[in-house]
Amino acid sequence: MAAPVAPPRVSARRRRPGVIALSLALIAAGGAGVAVLLLQVGHRTQVVTVVRDVQVGQVLTEQDLGKASISLDPAVKAVHADDVKAVVGKRAAVELKPGSLLTPSQVTSDSLVKAGEQLVPIGLKPEQVPATSLVPGQKVELVHVPAQGDTDTDRTSAAPQTITGRVVKASKAAPGTGIVVVDVATSSTDGPTVAAWVSASALRLVLTAPDGS
Repeated sequence: MAAPVAPPRVSARRRRPGVIALSLALIAAGGAGVAVLLLQVGHRTQVVTVVRDVQVGQVLTEQDLGKASISLDPAVKAVHADDVKAVVGKRAAVELKPGSLLTPSQVTSDSLVKAGEQLVPIGLKPEQVPATSLVPGQKVELVHVPAQGDTDTDRTSAAPQTITGRVVKASKAAPGTGIVVVDVATSSTDGPTVAAWVSASALRLVLTAPDGS
């Protein structure tokens, strides 16, 4: 009877010290990278938020604003919570909505009606409202048109009189009527004329090109 065959001996592989050292270094580097990433993700900034609707031109109060802690991208120019008192008392340059971050460009210390200007409210019927949204700062032309029932041939055939203006604020369409009220700033000398056109229902609002051309 043949003697049993002994299994071959498997010698343990010897690990070179250089490979072990490199492995440890990579693990250490990876751990450091994770730590840096966790620090970046965990870094949060206290910023100012809007907590209720604020209309264009309205003065901001502390009740309009809140605070939030977020991971802020450096590219986002938000107002920091430490600077909240610097924006209270300023005016909203745009319409502010609850839940949004407040940025420095959204507030202004200037009055939306400049020196030498007057503010004239103009009611537009649904068919008179441009499809393009009316935004603060939009340049417009106020065109005098013949009033209903005006049959004066000389007046209707002449080139219409126009006055330049600037949109300060536009309301939402009123329920039922769809009328939109637009506050337009004009020169103080033209304000009374525009108001008379509005009263006589003899005015149309026309948008001009962004560059004024």
